[in-house]
Amino acid sequence: MSRYLGPKVKLSRRVGVPIADINKHTGKELTIPGMHGYRGRRNTEYGVRLTEKQKLRYHYGMLEGQFRRFLTTAKKSKGNTGNTLIQLLERRLDNVIRRLGVARTIWACRQLVAHGHILVDGKKTDVASYIVDPGQVITFREKSHKMLRENMEQNAGHSVPAWLEFNPVQLTAKILNVPTPEDVPFEANMNLIIEFYR
Repeated sequence: MSRYLGPKVKLSRRVGVPIADINKHTGKELTIPGMHGYRGRRNTEYGVRLTEKQKLRYHYGMLEGQFRRFLTTAKKSKGNTGNTLIQLLERRLDNVIRRLGVARTIWACRQLVAHGHILVDGKKTDVASYIVDPGQVITFREKSHKMLRENMEQNAGHSVPAWLEFNPVQLTAKILNVPTPEDVPFEANMNLIIEFYR
């Protein structure tokens, strides 16, 4: 499994928005990386679309090839391509874990999944890109409960979206329905992203 191993804050600086809700990403003024930063050059139409696509890709912690596969799946399905894409990305197992607030970043959530701490309908699932369907129940291995409770204390004040039902006492979650674009706590212009791949 390939993944990005470089500095994470640089990704936030590159796209100009925090891609993770932690102090490292939100505490500083986000400037373009490099010694002199952005010199006031006007961005091209291609650059605007590229930045918007990168913003979404970094937020979900995906590489380009995987992001393209999700877009292809969204194009083949019925309905609005942008809405379908965001629904698929939100229902990825690593992202669902992040929305529950049991880990602080998408990278920590992916590690939880890869190390086999997550059970979907009672079966161990260690694939971060697994798409969770409405009605499925997510539980955690008992060995990881202490660590998850500590993470939740650090994440105090985190609100779980309406499309998820979470019981923090028993550490169980259920997918109630498919998320809508309004449920996503991250702004992205889906039209620009779709246009980028035309």
